[in-house]
Amino acid sequence: MQKLVEGAVTEALRDAGGEAIRLYVAACVERMAPLFVGLRAGKPGREADLAFYVEAVRDLWHADRPLADAAEGVRRLERFPELQPNEEGITDVADTYAFFAALCLRYALLSHGSGNADDAVSCGHAALTAMGMLDRNVPGARFLAEEHRLQSLSLSGDASGLWDASVAAGRERFRAVSGCLTR
Repeated sequence: MQKLVEGAVTEALRDAGGEAIRLYVAACVERMAPLFVGLRAGKPGREADLAFYVEAVRDLWHADRPLADAAEGVRRLERFPELQPNEEGITDVADTYAFFAALCLRYALLSHGSGNADDAVSCGHAALTAMGMLDRNVPGARFLAEEHRLQSLSLSGDASGLWDASVAAGRERFRAVSGCLTR
């Protein structure tokens, strides 16, 4: 499978390791979080899943140390309906973006716990794939280009500026997907 993550970002992740990887995946998931939380809020029986997702995103920002319970978080996340095999596939707009947000978190937890650059690249790939789809569904959108820019920024080491940019990008993504739902 071809990766959408730019070669320079992939190489930097493999060279940097540890804290840089953890910061990169935290930022990717922060940008995807509004999609999962916003699209699953109010769904009956999903309260615990939403709380877990939000808590996991918060914990990922502790880039100075690996998560002690990352493997358990992955196991819990893999029980989410979004990551369960489905014979019909995913056809609903909300389900599609919630799936990519859950997948992004899965790879983020894996790489945060292990420091594995390949899992970090997969996390970035999930975010880029979702943004490429969003660009195709929203006329004039440039979410894919913005995700590429923010992934490069993620390697700068400036967590405060990165957090702000990621939160703002996540909100814009949610607004765009919400607009697709109301058409």
